[in-house]
Amino acid sequence: MTATDAPVRRVRGPRAGVANGQWKIDGTTPLNGNEEWKQADDGLNVRERIENVYAQGGFDSIDPGDLRGRFRWWGLYTQRKQGIDGGRTATLEPEELEDRYFMMRVRIDGGQLTSEQLRVIGGISRDFARDSADLTDRQNIQLHWVEIESVPEIWRRLEAVGLSTTEACGDVPRVILGSPLAGIAADEIIDPTPVIEDIQRRGIGNPAFSNLPRKYKTAITGHPSQDVVHEINDFSLIGVVHPELGPGYDLWVGGALSTTPRLAERLGAFVPAEQAGEVWEGVTGIFRDYGYRRLRNKARLKFLLADWGVEKFRSVLEDEYLGYALTDGPAALKPSTPGDHIGVHKQKDGLNYIGVAPTVGRLSGTRLLALADALEAHGSTRLRTTPHQKLVVLDVADEHVEPLVAALDGLGLSARPSPFRRSTIACTGLEFCKLAIVDTKDTATETIAVLEERLAGIELPHPISLHINGCPNSCARIQTADIGLKGQILTGADGVQSPGFQVHLGGGLASNLREEAGLGRTVRGLKVTQVELADYVERLVRRFLADRGADQTFAEWAVDAPEEALQ
Repeated sequence: MTATDAPVRRVRGPRAGVANGQWKIDGTTPLNGNEEWKQADDGLNVRERIENVYAQGGFDSIDPGDLRGRFRWWGLYTQRKQGIDGGRTATLEPEELEDRYFMMRVRIDGGQLTSEQLRVIGGISRDFARDSADLTDRQNIQLHWVEIESVPEIWRRLEAVGLSTTEACGDVPRVILGSPLAGIAADEIIDPTPVIEDIQRRGIGNPAFSNLPRKYKTAITGHPSQDVVHEINDFSLIGVVHPELGPGYDLWVGGALSTTPRLAERLGAFVPAEQAGEVWEGVTGIFRDYGYRRLRNKARLKFLLADWGVEKFRSVLEDEYLGYALTDGPAALKPSTPGDHIGVHKQKDGLNYIGVAPTVGRLSGTRLLALADALEAHGSTRLRTTPHQKLVVLDVADEHVEPLVAALDGLGLSARPSPFRRSTIACTGLEFCKLAIVDTKDTATETIAVLEERLAGIELPHPISLHINGCPNSCARIQTADIGLKGQILTGADGVQSPGFQVHLGGGLASNLREEAGLGRTVRGLKVTQVELADYVERLVRRFLADRGADQTFAEWAVDAPEEALQ
């Protein structure tokens, strides 16, 4: 069985016979408070008020509907007030949890950056965000401690170098994931950059797509490693070669994780590059017009696909939105190289790219500025972010490779990381996120350090992915990791509560070199406290190494292992 045939988890859609807020069926009358304020005033319109009213009047001048709603359309969330422990997350109202500062998400479509853009982000971090900067697993950079008074100047600086925060959050088309090797890899099937740019022009900041039922995620790659986690995006294009039509894309729809995970499905359609933009508009239009808007927790595209099925979805796309039939096409081949691109590799032009791992995506403005200096000092002005909280530096001549590797290592960016540093990702967590229950970034960093010390000299057959999430919403993709950890408050035998994690085991996607994409296994009662996490992972890894069969991966072993082996 291949990833394209992998089983998907069935998800329950809204009840039949009930008005579910599908615009083309039920009309556009709002059925809940979120739909009311979205329809009352497009989120895109709040920018004028931010610049001319709120930045002048300060935090207390902000309308609550804008603050906790429309601000997201411009990449702004209030961050968590410091000092509120995870046990109170579910008991406090939003205004009690939120601080007077913002998280700001800088949108980086395709992960493509120049050293000049990097320098601007670093300067903004230093000047307005207390030197904070986190690389996300959706190729964005997030800043914290941003004050509303600073937002117009931040936008001015970003937009002067071609960056923005437009629709980085909200019920809109989010950042477009793109292959970090777009246009430079020797083994690339097709360069997705023109398609990403076309979709940007068509969809981002366009009122036709600025009121979707929920967030909408796009991923496009032409690289055979399938390096954009396409199985968990709403709309994905994966590079393939059609036997008659040549290079193009295989179309996937309806993937998403959160509390009800579901893998995307192939529509079996081949999409030439010149049709990709209008196909994206068609699928996005289906979501806008037929997506379920009555209940927020049933509003993602995956629920509509689960109810309709692939055949109906493709038929509606072709008949109602495109006006032509798509050509049937082949599935992509299983990847043979990992999709994180760590290490030194040759580009098609003879130069080199270097994939490096910051620890769980944690950076700073100071380090971004130093990184820009290091790149330019070694002849490079381009880099890419990745969907794995990593960075890829481009265009490095042979004689600069080792000096640059050393300079990057001095910045905490390793081209030759330990297996655990390479494969651990973590969400924002309790430090800044209002939904979080446990700390993630520091917990992950401390766990990596312990594992590097205790397992030094032990050769793993492959990196074992460790994904740490601060709440059930799976921003760190816990169900698709070798070891996925969902934050929760645990009550011990003595009745004392402490932060900890529910454990998911054996998940993975094509870019992890899984034989088939799959969601992780949960074992009833298998939970681990935060302070015991490193001990647990060490014990699990050692048991895997002792018990594994020939050529058996961790995921394969974890799915089949007896429960006692996983404790």
